[in-house]
Amino acid sequence: MGQLDQDGAVSDISAIIGVARARLGEQGKVGAVGYCLGGRLAFMAAARTDVDAAVGYYGVGIEGLLDEARAIAHPVMLHIPEEDHFVTRDKQQAMHAGLDDHPKVTLYDYPGEDHGFATEFGARRSEASATLADERTAAFFAEHLS
Repeated sequence: MGQLDQDGAVSDISAIIGVARARLGEQGKVGAVGYCLGGRLAFMAAARTDVDAAVGYYGVGIEGLLDEARAIAHPVMLHIPEEDHFVTRDKQQAMHAGLDDHPKVTLYDYPGEDHGFATEFGARRSEASATLADERTAAFFAEHLS
């Protein structure tokens, strides 16, 4: 994560959005979803590109990007596990303070869950919370990308 050129990654995401739109035609909409660092990149894409909707699962470091929220023009959903050992409670509180009033951003908290709760397999997976988050994500994309 520390070695990734995140600005370059967002530039790549922007280019991919352009390719996807060209293939989808005028009415096509493009969404982005990411987990952990990908959740951060989805947030960055929402602030820096014209992606139509973005979802981040346990995005790391978003509390350091809150000044970019003013540039978000399309819907964003963030899934936040309350016991995340990477995104601690103070960081979660900063995210809420900076984003709760944003008209395009929706945050969902998952009490008792840790980072990686929606992973496909492994000890961190929480079936109930992962299912709920995935259902929310599917409904969000159905609403904003249809």
